[in-house]
Amino acid sequence: MKICTLLLVLLSALSFSGQSQPHRKHLLAIGEEKGYRHEAVSHALATIERLGHESGLWDTTIRTDTEALTKKKLEYNAKNLNDFDAVLFYTGGELEMDAQQKADFLSFVHDDGKGFVGVHSATITFTSWPEYGEMIGGYFDQHPWGTFDAPILVEDPSFPGMQQWPHEFVLHDEIYQLKDYSRDKVRVLMRLDPSKLDLKNKNVHRTDGDFAVTWAKTYGKGRVFYSTLGHVPENWDDPRLQAMYTEAIRWAMGLSNADVTPQPLPAH
Repeated sequence: MKICTLLLVLLSALSFSGQSQPHRKHLLAIGEEKGYRHEAVSHALATIERLGHESGLWDTTIRTDTEALTKKKLEYNAKNLNDFDAVLFYTGGELEMDAQQKADFLSFVHDDGKGFVGVHSATITFTSWPEYGEMIGGYFDQHPWGTFDAPILVEDPSFPGMQQWPHEFVLHDEIYQLKDYSRDKVRVLMRLDPSKLDLKNKNVHRTDGDFAVTWAKTYGKGRVFYSTLGHVPENWDDPRLQAMYTEAIRWAMGLSNADVTPQPLPAH
């Protein structure tokens, strides 16, 4: 896939159907992990910052701590949730947030109608905080096949950022198996092709063959996007992945619209 694909997507994002470009939005990108450290985090967040700048859609504040995840006034007039339109997590483990911060963060999405984008290990974050799991849509439950040539099906090509992918493709990445995930609560955009998987692997826990890769959902008034893609650093140089996350952030910020009505697992 040539780089011109991404450029066309970004130019389309800038046009907004002929409307004048709005002021840049503001994204808070958190890259903090307690436990396993993903090598891709630095390159991923640098790429997200660059995509926002080059597209003219958003400015990015990158943090490796959770101080800004609050609505209370901070020292030195540091930015807090009131200054952002969406939050992106490439995180892992139990991050340090007190009860008020957690309430503020959920309210930011649910009540204020802001956006949340979860990348890869965002579903192995706050696994002891059920309300977070409800917000994002599921939790990590092993990666049975490790990092492998994943056979992926695009289930909803109409969602922003899905058009540049073929209906069926292979991507070398680490795909999470998810628990506490239900199609009744999310719009699945991508899934693994179970006919091309080793389902006898001892770490396969799902019996329905439904291995979601990417989804979108609402949470109260807010918008939530999650994808397990992004474990491999080199994938952040793939224009298709860049376009997917660009459009995901754009959608989460309310700059585009899409149907996220949950759909049943398609018949095989």
